[in-house]
Amino acid sequence: MHDLSGKKIVIVATNGFEQSELEVPRDKLKQAGATVHVASPESGKIRGWDMKDWGREVPVDKPIDAVRADDYDAIVLPGGQINPDLLRVNEQVLAVIRDFDRQKKVIAAVCHGPWLLIETGIIKNRKATSYHSIKTDMINAGAHWVDQPVVTDQGIITSRNPGDLEAFSNKIAEEVLEGRHVKRQAAE
Repeated sequence: MHDLSGKKIVIVATNGFEQSELEVPRDKLKQAGATVHVASPESGKIRGWDMKDWGREVPVDKPIDAVRADDYDAIVLPGGQINPDLLRVNEQVLAVIRDFDRQKKVIAAVCHGPWLLIETGIIKNRKATSYHSIKTDMINAGAHWVDQPVVTDQGIITSRNPGDLEAFSNKIAEEVLEGRHVKRQAAE
């Protein structure tokens, strides 16, 4: 993985995030030298979902209302079914994601995480992937859905499932080093 020293990345999640989809990118990006914060509407700790049952807790570094896109190079949105379903009705979370989009910064979502890209409207007219069960949701939101491990469209990164996390994490690092994607257009 590329050297990410001096780069800052925020992972936004709540209870029910898919365990590996938060921990693998967090750990890989930290190992590459990035500062990585976990932000949540919850305080203290949030609990993951590990495939078929509740998993480990992860400490929350920042409340969501303290997250500013100005302070970060990228935002990562883990999946699981519970986590993005709870977050997509949280206006503070949606506002943060929209701010990253307005600033043309890297946005990465895996599995069911793209539900948040649907809710914010930023997936429209973009090539993307997701967990197969939300393929129709993605298409109905205007995404050009493809079945590939990792898809990038002007700094918006999507992946399908935990099996894609190596490629997903590497692509986040690559896109962060590219910087802002000034050619990114707002959804029409």
